[in-house]
Amino acid sequence: MDKQRKLGWGLAALLVAGNVIGSGVYLLPVALAPFGSSSLIGWLLVGLGSLALATVFSGLGRFHPGADGLSGYVEKGLGRFTGYVTIIAYWLANVAGIVGIAVAAVGYLAVFFPVLRETWPGAWCNVVLIWLMTLLAMFGPRVMAQLGGAALLIGLVPIVAAIGVGLVAFDPAVFAASWNPSGQPLVSSLPASLVLIFWAFIGVECAGVISQRMRDPARDVGRASLAGIGLATLVYTAATVAVFGVIPVGELAVSTSPFADLAGRLVGPTAVAIIAACAVVKASGSVGGWVTINAETARSAARKGYLPRVFGTGLITPKRNLIVHGALMSLIALASAQPTLGGQFAILVTVTTVLVLVVYILCCAALIRLTRSPGWRIAALLGMIVPAWAAATTEPRWLLIAVLLVVVIGLAWPLVRHRIDPDALPL
Repeated sequence: MDKQRKLGWGLAALLVAGNVIGSGVYLLPVALAPFGSSSLIGWLLVGLGSLALATVFSGLGRFHPGADGLSGYVEKGLGRFTGYVTIIAYWLANVAGIVGIAVAAVGYLAVFFPVLRETWPGAWCNVVLIWLMTLLAMFGPRVMAQLGGAALLIGLVPIVAAIGVGLVAFDPAVFAASWNPSGQPLVSSLPASLVLIFWAFIGVECAGVISQRMRDPARDVGRASLAGIGLATLVYTAATVAVFGVIPVGELAVSTSPFADLAGRLVGPTAVAIIAACAVVKASGSVGGWVTINAETARSAARKGYLPRVFGTGLITPKRNLIVHGALMSLIALASAQPTLGGQFAILVTVTTVLVLVVYILCCAALIRLTRSPGWRIAALLGMIVPAWAAATTEPRWLLIAVLLVVVIGLAWPLVRHRIDPDALPL
């Protein structure tokens, strides 16, 4: 690829930030309502863990700048089989996760079209949005990075304004009353919120996934990752304080558009429409960004023989790759439809996040194998602790589903192994 058409660290940082600050800031307060305002502690813990992970991806980009996606890092450090498990788990997680982001967009679109709160109108709207972003992704990763940057600005300006107004109107009594709705000790209730919160930080690895599209991966993967996660942590903690300090937790639990509700309480119905429209734009932009990221993931996997050749065999992602993904995501959108958008969102978020946490842990282990530097190894261990803790405290049924998927991926290795192209693997 022409070097002039590759991404610099600034555009890559916009893609990371645009993917990270997506549905998390718009719909996750609803999913976290059972944990109340004490989830602020979880945001801070996961934010620190994500900064450690950003450092890990910085190290991976430095020590193995020629890697083609996340599996390239893991293969170099832990071998082919582990690299295969990494890329297929990440790919499956993203297929489901993109649908979750589309659900968040539809939740805010329902402010204008209340019928979308019903099961099947909402599900079919998800399908339409997925295909619209899939068609846009066919123009290439540079276009989607620029679109993601524009969507980030459109989405952040009113959200930051709503956070500012919410902080001004912050009511300590409302925040305190929402602190711990379950009444359980925080050491028991808080860990269960971590896997949901991690959903909002998925994207720290995006710069690593598109390393082959960057001008200087050894330098720019780390810069883009740290910049995106730093901004996300600031926005998320401020948003948590603002929302839980204004909206009682009982009302928040049944909302489909918490930031629009926040604006409506403090400013009026015009603000509701503006916030909802910007949320739709931002979440839609995130769908497009993740469609690009997952197409790259599948192309990299197919190039190595881990996925069918329909996803691509070279360094260019073919349009048929995107079409197949559009079909898969449409099926998941319809199959996962629930009576409420919040219910569908929670299912998709949890399974997706646990799979991605497994990938993060493997990437941390790969960095430990790739360097003897005590500093980088400590960073990798710190980056491993919070994801491992979050995965271990997940509700058992969702953890079981994720574990079974990883087991199935591993069992398929003998069938895949004979199709591997040795020339496509890192030396």
